[in-house]
Amino acid sequence: MGRAKYQVLVIPYIIQDSKIRYAVFHRSDMNLWQFISGGGEDGETPLQSAKREAFEEAGISIDNHFYSLQTCCSIATECFKEHRKTWGKECLVIPEYTFAVNINSVDMILSDEHTNYEWLDYDNAKEKLRYDSNKVALWEVDNKINMGLLT
Repeated sequence: MGRAKYQVLVIPYIIQDSKIRYAVFHRSDMNLWQFISGGGEDGETPLQSAKREAFEEAGISIDNHFYSLQTCCSIATECFKEHRKTWGKECLVIPEYTFAVNINSVDMILSDEHTNYEWLDYDNAKEKLRYDSNKVALWEVDNKINMGLLT
């Protein structure tokens, strides 16, 4: 399957004892912290891609409820040089679709893409994250949970 012209971002969270925690992942190839991130494959919907990436990168079951978020950003295709050859030089940006997933366990199985993960409250997660798109999505998830829109 070929690489689709979009990216997904997945924010795992857990609510225990009325406290919300977010899983932030340390990338092994870029020495930075972010949420689960990956590319879609041709023939997949963004939701299917999010579920596959969450399972591949952290062992998160695809049976969990994934919430589609409003946060969507654009990523320059210079980050995906190998795929620009098939996408064409006129494809300069791709969208990043964002999802949140409430999981029941703090234990995850990491792929080689990550060296570590940490469960953090909102402020500490925001401080650790590198990309603004991750921070905006975190803000949306945290507010929706606190408003009772996500369980």
